[in-house]
Amino acid sequence: MRIAETGIPGVYVVEPKLLVDERGSFFESVRTEELGRIVGEPFVPRQINYSVSRRNTLRGLHSVTIPPGQAKFVSCVRGALRDFVVDLRVGSPTFGRYESNLLDDATGRAVYIPEGVAHGFLALTDDSCICYVLSSAHVPGTQIDIDPLDPDLAIPWGFTELPVISPKDRSAPSLADALSAGILAEWRPRRA
Repeated sequence: MRIAETGIPGVYVVEPKLLVDERGSFFESVRTEELGRIVGEPFVPRQINYSVSRRNTLRGLHSVTIPPGQAKFVSCVRGALRDFVVDLRVGSPTFGRYESNLLDDATGRAVYIPEGVAHGFLALTDDSCICYVLSSAHVPGTQIDIDPLDPDLAIPWGFTELPVISPKDRSAPSLADALSAGILAEWRPRRA
């Protein structure tokens, strides 16, 4: 597999090597030792979640306070998603910047998202299913939600009609409001 850092420090795209024959295909999604070696810290799964969405559903932007913190390894196991990450780490050289990737079941492409970076996606097909492999279990009251339509972020979701958004995401604060509330993580540069 190929693991490459994106324009946001600590965010990596993982491209598996597909083995294809007359039966179909096979690929390794992740080797945690290799991922940990490249990202510079261990990635130990503590919880795995799935969500299924109909086409044009927008979920996110979500992160977790530190502590407890939560790194994520996300992949699309059915359908297709336009996936986004947003750097919420105060003091980061890419604070407020986003990166986007197409995740689908054909390529097996995945994204590693470090603590302090928010995640969201737009489902491009009906019955899209995303898998979240998480470094920590859910702790009630620690989720950070950011308005996915925050005009200051200007994320190019690519929808052509109003997306389906949960009331919680629709009423989430802007990045500026979250920053003012003091709930965002501080940037911690990777140690060499």
